[in-house]
Amino acid sequence: MNDPELNAILKAARLPESATDTWEDIPRTVLAEIRRDSRTGRPSAWRRRRLSWGFALATAAALLAFTLGYWRGHAPGPDVLQDAKFLRETLALFPHQVRAIVKDEQGVSLVLSDTGDVPASPPLYVRICDGRQCVSAVTFSGQEIQIAGRRVTVLADPRGGIILEGHDFIWSNTRPELAGNDLKIQAHRLDAVRL
Repeated sequence: MNDPELNAILKAARLPESATDTWEDIPRTVLAEIRRDSRTGRPSAWRRRRLSWGFALATAAALLAFTLGYWRGHAPGPDVLQDAKFLRETLALFPHQVRAIVKDEQGVSLVLSDTGDVPASPPLYVRICDGRQCVSAVTFSGQEIQIAGRRVTVLADPRGGIILEGHDFIWSNTRPELAGNDLKIQAHRLDAVRL
């Protein structure tokens, strides 16, 4: 089809007969709908969506403000993950969802569970150094986390023993020689952090 044929088809097309009536009714219909929603006290669907987005943005802004406020008052140091106040506040924001808080060369990151199935137990501090870099984390017994480029399962017993099990090593704070590699590992319970 070329341009002259298209122009001929468009010129031959007719407008709907009731177009003027329909266009005149639109403002009345919209005003009637607005009045009906205001009488019922129920916000319209678009207003509910805007309120939901506003609440989500306000929550995100509050979390960002908390994080910036905390870091402004507390310069990140090697023991930031052992700060009881920081840990209590972070764990309170996400009850039963924090799988780990990891600090590496890129900063501090939060690993959350989607389902909120992290059991209530004392937090554990783990630090692994492989000669080039050190990574520390706060986690809980039974969690499998990615730390220092390794997938590690962290286990704790009631007597204070902590076991780290990875693909190519096993380590215990009661028998640190079991690791048998060039990793330097520290681990202990953070009993000062009460939930």
